[in-house]
Order: sequence, then structure tokens, then C-alpha cells
Amino acid sequence: MAVRRVRIILAVLVFWVLASWYYKSQRSDDAGLFGSTSGSTRFGGDYRWKRLPTRYHVDTLAELPTNKPARPIPQIQAPKPQEDATSKDERLTRLAAVRESFIHSWTGYKKHAWGHDEIKPISAQFKDPFGGWAATLVDSLDTLWLLGLKAEFESAVTACSDIDFTITKAREINVFETTIRYLGGFLAAYELSDKQYPSLLNKSTEVASLLMTAFDTPNRMPIPRFNWRDYVQGKTQRAPMTVLLAEIGTLSLEFTKMSQLTGDMQYYDAIQRIYDELETAQSNTRLPGMWPVLIDASSSPMRFKGDGFSLGGMSDSAYEYLPKQYLLLGGALEQPRKLYEKFIDVAKKHLLHRAVHPGNLAIRFFGDSHVSKPPNSGAVVVTTPRTQHLTCFVGGMVGMAAKIFDRPADLKVAAELTDGCVWSYSGTPSGVGPEVFFYIPCEADDENDDCQWSETRWHEAIRKHWAAGERGEKMTEQQIANIVEARRLPQAMVDVYDRRYQLRPEAIESVFYMYRMTGDAKWMDKAWDMFTAIEKHTRTSYAAAALDDVTDAKPDQVDSMESFWLAETLKYFYLIFGDWELFDLDKWVLNTEAHPLRRADA
Repeated sequence: MAVRRVRIILAVLVFWVLASWYYKSQRSDDAGLFGSTSGSTRFGGDYRWKRLPTRYHVDTLAELPTNKPARPIPQIQAPKPQEDATSKDERLTRLAAVRESFIHSWTGYKKHAWGHDEIKPISAQFKDPFGGWAATLVDSLDTLWLLGLKAEFESAVTACSDIDFTITKAREINVFETTIRYLGGFLAAYELSDKQYPSLLNKSTEVASLLMTAFDTPNRMPIPRFNWRDYVQGKTQRAPMTVLLAEIGTLSLEFTKMSQLTGDMQYYDAIQRIYDELETAQSNTRLPGMWPVLIDASSSPMRFKGDGFSLGGMSDSAYEYLPKQYLLLGGALEQPRKLYEKFIDVAKKHLLHRAVHPGNLAIRFFGDSHVSKPPNSGAVVVTTPRTQHLTCFVGGMVGMAAKIFDRPADLKVAAELTDGCVWSYSGTPSGVGPEVFFYIPCEADDENDDCQWSETRWHEAIRKHWAAGERGEKMTEQQIANIVEARRLPQAMVDVYDRRYQLRPEAIESVFYMYRMTGDAKWMDKAWDMFTAIEKHTRTSYAAAALDDVTDAKPDQVDSMESFWLAETLKYFYLIFGDWELFDLDKWVLNTEAHPLRRADA
């Protein structure tokens, strides 16, 4: 037993070391590309990219499905809720507050970081972690349109025309981030504005052409961290032996939309090959039905030997895109539905927990699983009751899939998942949710565990989590009280592993989906509580800042504002309080950066 515990601990440590490396590499600051922020739209850098002749040709490209769907897609969005004059006034007041928050941050970016990826909201400086191609500018296009800021939108479109995607100072191009922020941003703005601005499709094509060179490998699998300097120099390239599931599984919506808009099937073919690999491997992983966090993409077929499974960071959006790909294709392809339904049943069996809530509200979380295969025995699945802010998207995903795939029981699960993330906000002294925390899991069998709150149960969970070996049974109540006080643990949280808030959207994303799917005004009230807490603590003189410790009633601000604050977080808040018809879920699919893409059946 001790040996097994050590192995599990080592596996968890390795997982979190990889996670830390991943997020550090995602958020590192490359040197700025622009000498001035005074409104210049001259973009430039060190390395110039050019497309070389294709090394590994594809003889036959996969075509977009054109057949009629096997079944009509059920309606996702509830009928428009009725509201009296008082309720409408309250909603519009809240809407105005969200709009003002966006304008405040956008104005700060324009004034102090124009042409750069991000503003540093405390120092009014800038940084360029995403190639230096003005990530916040591109990511904000559709939000500008949504808010009716047409003059700002047109000014931004003009500036985007001058972005040179053949030049960067970045050492590597992150294919995932470039796809969801830049390609997704341009495509959404193009469709949302009724294709009035052809330059947006031109920029989409520029970005997509760049990204396609990362697929020019022997097995046509992409290189997620693409070194285009090596590519331009003609060096041999191959997909790496270690890639993250999310990096290769979160390209389908944007590449499919490129083929839908241009008629060029190279984009759809590229991502369909990935889905075919995922389908082939789905039943042959260590946890059949799910794919591990880490994948060997260098071989053909790819290898899925990893032992860590999660719906959190590094895996999240690969699962998110399965029902969304089904929707984008208008239900014409059954593969995404089959992949989703096979995975979600396994995830619910092994990763899903009911959790203790201080007010005995029914809540759930997906934990992280490690699968080991000891000698001469079957697989052992150990699920850690640890969840992430990044995992909070699952309430929306499970709810939407429950609608379109006729899984009515999952709607209740979706609501409980979303309520769990709402509680992660309301349960902290700041009213804002942390990045990662441990919860108290309940027994899977409802008859054996009523999942009721008690301080004794909380303390027992803390004792189990914090103690090593036999020391846990000897830990005194005073020692537990000291841990609670020293670490400022909110009731029913066993540990807060990462106390930051990085302006993330996942919790409010699921609240948005639950509101649109039910029409229940209680979700608007929950959203407002979340918004007021975030606005109170994150607002700076120039924009909005990340927070260092949400367990502090007055958390310190961090000099960082990622582009998704304007692209996603404030967009979801605005949509909750805005007109019911905005981004109708029966017409639009939102990518993982909240960029709306029109469904094929719309």
C-alpha cells in the first residue's frame, strides 16, 4: 500500500510539474515587437516566415460532410423569458455596468498597448506573449461589434489589416493559442458583421496558411509549438513525442469554418485526421473512453500511453469541441457525437464527484484521475478530489450536449457542476474563485452518503489530505484549526492549491449556458454577484488586473490582463444581461475563446 501511495504521489507531482511548465510557457513574455504605442499599426519583428513547398503531400483530402443529418438537432435555447418593467430595468442597469467595464479596459489597451498582445494593467506597459500580433486587438473584435461600438470596431479592423503574420520575435508559434485567439477572432468578426469586411477573411487565410505549415509532418499531425525558423531553414520536422491533448484536439472549429467559408478542404482534412486518430485510440487507452493528458504524436498511429486523465487544463477544450463540432457541421457527421457520448459516460463514472457544500446545496466537480496497472492485476483508477477554474466550462458543455444528444438526466448534472463553480466564488472571502482547490468528495452511492455538511466531516477531510501515513490519525483539532487559519481555507475547501484569479471566463461561461438553456433568472443573479466581486477587486486605473490570492478579503493585484478578459469573460457577462437573441445558441457555436461561428444548419 505504501509503495502504491508513493507511486501515485510521484505521478501527481510529475503531472503538476508538467502543468506548471505548460502554463509558464503559455504566458511567458517575449520581447515586444513595436517601438511605439502611440497608435502606430506598423507591425514587425525578427523572423520572417514564408511557405515552402509541401514535403508530405496528401493525395486525397477529406471533404466536408454534405449529407442530411441522421436526426434533427434539438433546440438548445429556452424560449425568451418574460420580464416585468422592474426586472428589465435591473437587467439593463447590470448590462450597462458590464459595458462600462469593457470600455474601461479597452480604452486602457488602446492608449497604452495598442498593437501589442496585452496591456499590463497596473504599470500601463505592454507585453507580447502570443507572437506580438496584437492578440487583444484581434480577440476583442467580435465583442466590439456585440456592444455596438461600430466606430471602434472599424478602427480595429483597419489596424488588423496591417498586422504582418510573416514576422515575429517569438521563438515558437503556439498553434493552439494562435488558432483560438487570432484565427477564431478573425473568423467570428467576419461572420458576425455579415461578411461586410473582406479583409477579415483575408487575415483568416493568412493565419490559417501559417498554421498549416505546422501540419507538414510525416504523419500530418501538427507541431503544437512550431519553430518556424527551423521550418524556413528547411529542417526536418516531426510532431513531438509529448504533446497535450488540448493542443491537438482544439483546432477543429476554426479549421472547419475555414473550409466552410473558402471551399478549401486542406483545413478540414487537417483536423479530421486528428479526429480519426482519436476515434481509433478511444477504446485502447489506460482509461478506455477517455484520452490521456499526454500523447505521443510522433508516430503513426499516435500513441496514447499516458496515465493522467482530466477535464482540466491541458485536456479541457479537446472534450469541449466534440459537441460543438457536431453543431458546427449541422449534425451531418455522427463521429463527434459518438466520441462525446463514449467519453462522458467514462468521465462520469471515474472522475465525477458529488461534493459537500456548507449550505447542503447539491454540487459536483470533476476531479483528476491517475491510472496505474500494477503487475498481475487490473487497472487501478485513483481520482484526486481536486478541481480547476479551467474545468468550470464543463457545466455548459454537459448541459448543451444533454440537449442536442437527448440525455435529459445530464441537465441536472450540468446545473450541479455549474453551481459548484458558482460556490467556488461565493465561498471565498473575496467572492472570486481560485485557480485550483481540493473539495470534499461524497460516496458515489446516494443511499450510503447523504453528502451533508458538518465541521467534523470537513476536518476529517483536512486530516486525510494534510497528514502523511499514520500521522493523520494523530492530528489534533488544534492542528487542523491552525491549518484552516494559516491557509485561510473557506468552509468545505480542503486546500487551495493555487489561489490566483487570472480573469478567467470558465465559471461565468457555464452560468451563461445554464441561463440560456433554462431561462431561469436565478442564473442572472448569480452572474451579477460574480461580476460585482470581480469588478471590485480587479479594476485598475487603466484596465483590469489578475489577483494573487482570492482567499484574502482584499487580494493584491497582479500586473497582467490576458486578452480573454475582453474576448470571453466580459462577453459572457454581457450576453447574460443582454438581449436574448444575441448569439442564439441554435444558430451559433462559440469556440473556446468565445468567438461565435455560424452553424451549418442555421
